[in-house]
Amino acid sequence: QVQLVESGGGMVQAGGSLRLSCVASGRTFNSYAMAWFRQSPGNEREFVAAIKWSGTSTYYSEHVEGRFTISRSGATTYLQMNSLKPEDTAVYYCATDSNRQRNKPGRAPEHYDIWGQGTQVTVSS
Repeated sequence: QVQLVESGGGMVQAGGSLRLSCVASGRTFNSYAMAWFRQSPGNEREFVAAIKWSGTSTYYSEHVEGRFTISRSGATTYLQMNSLKPEDTAVYYCATDSNRQRNKPGRAPEHYDIWGQGTQVTVSS
């Protein structure tokens, strides 16, 4: 069974840091881009960051550029989140690209076909 499992969420004060992890199993993911999205109540799922299948390029939302870092190692994809703000509060999801070895990962949820269950991140002011 192909699945993604996120962990590392929690509650932190503004200015703090968290590192999310996403462990993939059930198939070989090293030929697929990986991404993180987030969703807060009443809002659509929002792109946060993506990393190319090769790991050589990363892409970020303007809202997190300079504060978050996406990386991958083997079957695990990470999202290091620094200088957290209350507006970063959301459920964070990792996802894998639907296309193998896509040249540039997309920013729309429709480009991703396997999703984790999500992990809650809450940032207090």
